[in-house]
Amino acid sequence: MNGDETAVVIVGAGPTGMMLAGELALAGVDVAIVERREDEERQGSRVGGLHARTIEIMDQRGIADRFLSEGQTMQIQGFAGVRLDLSDFPTRHPYGLALGQDRSERILAKWVEELGVRIERGCEVLGFTADDGGVVVELSGGRSLRAAYLVGCDGGRSLIRKRAGIDFPGWDPSVSSLIAEVELRDEPEWGVRHDDNGTQAIGPIDDGRRVRMVVSEKYVGQTLTPTLEDVSHALISVWGTDFGVHSPTWISRFTDMTRQAASYREGRVLLAGDAAHIHYPVGGQGLNLGVQDAVNLGWKLAQVVKGTSPEILLDTYQAERHPVAARVLQSTMAQTALTRSDARIEALRGFLNELLGMDEPRKRFAAMSSGLDIRYDIRDGLGEGHPLLGRRMPDLELNTAEGRVHVFALLHSARPVFVDFGGTAGLDMAPWADRVDVVDAVYRGCWELPVLGEVAAPEGVLIRPDGYVVWVGARSDPGLPHALTAWFGAPAAA
Repeated sequence: MNGDETAVVIVGAGPTGMMLAGELALAGVDVAIVERREDEERQGSRVGGLHARTIEIMDQRGIADRFLSEGQTMQIQGFAGVRLDLSDFPTRHPYGLALGQDRSERILAKWVEELGVRIERGCEVLGFTADDGGVVVELSGGRSLRAAYLVGCDGGRSLIRKRAGIDFPGWDPSVSSLIAEVELRDEPEWGVRHDDNGTQAIGPIDDGRRVRMVVSEKYVGQTLTPTLEDVSHALISVWGTDFGVHSPTWISRFTDMTRQAASYREGRVLLAGDAAHIHYPVGGQGLNLGVQDAVNLGWKLAQVVKGTSPEILLDTYQAERHPVAARVLQSTMAQTALTRSDARIEALRGFLNELLGMDEPRKRFAAMSSGLDIRYDIRDGLGEGHPLLGRRMPDLELNTAEGRVHVFALLHSARPVFVDFGGTAGLDMAPWADRVDVVDAVYRGCWELPVLGEVAAPEGVLIRPDGYVVWVGARSDPGLPHALTAWFGAPAAA
């Protein structure tokens, strides 16, 4: 393709856009990212973190260590301020990772650069036209890019979503929050408090000079860019003083507006990340939700672009990811209500603390908030089938002819894998050898899933590039060729 053509254009070089670009590049698809920021630096060191399932996803691509070496592993999961311990979960990453979003983006930018992804920075998307043959994206400076598909990863105010005419229903904001990095003349009251507006927090930053704060204010339709004066007024309303606030590094404002795109796809235009769903950032779900959107979509879009699978495969992106985000939105709305404080809410908070101190509720909520409980609706024609079906494949250490290997290492190239534990004769996999790897393995340990506990050992599993199991059974079972064809295309001609 020439410089004005590519298979896929991604708008937005945040974590979602870069993760999607990496997935497409691994599959050999030509992809370009268009980003209006001049460079990868973000204003302010936004607090962020990776949840356990997102760390697993990075491990599936062989890049988890890049993140782990820069952040701090800890128990970051929580629900409405109640800490949820993952340390007894059956995963090699039973924790979260405290890591600023700016650092996560730098790591991802380096990764996609290594994969040869083209990022056009300082480039604004003005609009696009789409038809059955592709999409023409209009760029600032009078340029345009033609592509087979366009993916909007351009945030909650997504131009791509709006121009595609995709509805964005949901709930209007009830609270507004200022987040800022500033210096203070006077020693503040460190820590977190709740009042009838929501959560108020002040904490020191590593440099020992600046502080980071989140101060909630009543939502009254604020539209202007927040100022230091706004921060001062908000501090005074909560603490009775502004602590001599001065020298802001950055100030931003966010609300608890909660919305989800009615559809994640309109023809050749798709949405992922905040362009598809926005919510109050309680629980740190946003970045993780977007990255997991990207990994679900990437291999499917690649197969469609390459002609391996029909376009109908893209319908499974909406079917699988829309319910996951809808559940997260419900969770964050519930937690937003509990960030406030009065006698009734405090009574509810007390009962919630007691409930989540019990083992089973803790595990259920921790699995939900970490993404480890996701089960896509994948059936085997006989009902729900084996408990592994539709769930993440555990990262077992397998014995193979090439030695001991973890399952996630088999997914580094983002190709499907059939792992055969039965060792008996069965389907000839040669017609799918160009796109599905086959591994004969032995595993002697127990099979354990989060929340569910031990499950029966399977004779074989078919694992998608995103790490989810789409078929369970023996290699001789008649359902295997159907599953291979449905998910990874028709067998190659002899």
